Amino acid sequence: MAVEVTIDVPTSSRSHMVDITGKVREAVRQSGVSGGICIVYVPHTTAGVTVNESADPAVAQDIMEQLAKLVPQGRYRHREGNADSHIKAGLMGFSLTLIVKGGDLALGTWQGVFLCEFDGPRRRQVWIKVIPDG
Repeated sequence: MAVEVTIDVPTSSRSHMVDITGKVREAVRQSGVSGGICIVYVPHTTAGVTVNESADPAVAQDIMEQLAKLVPQGRYRHREGNADSHIKAGLMGFSLTLIVKGGDLALGTWQGVFLCEFDGPRRRQVWIKVIPDG
C-alpha cells in the first residue's frame, strides 16, 4: 500500500535551495517500503524540486546565481512581480520520481534532494508518496 507524507519546509530568503534529503529519507524509512518508488511533489508555482550535489554548498549557490542571470527579476506581463519565480520553478520542475531500494532512497554518492525556493521567504509544503513494488 502506498504511503503519503507531507513535510513543511520553511525558507529564509527569496531564492535558495534547501536540502530536504533527510526529510525525504525519513518518510521512506517510516513507510516501511523496502523497494519501489518515491514521488516528491511541490504544490507551488514558484518553487521546484531537483536532485543535485549536496556535498558542496557552492553547487547550489552556483545554480541559483546562474538561474538569476538566465531569468532576471524584471518587467514581465505577470503583474504580481514574481514572474521570474514562476519561470525558474518551471525550469526546475515540480516533481521527482526516485527509486527506493533496501528501504532507502537510491541516490548517488553526492546526490541530494532539494526544494528550490524562488519567491520566499515562505513556508512550503512537499508531498511525498512512497509506492511499493508489485
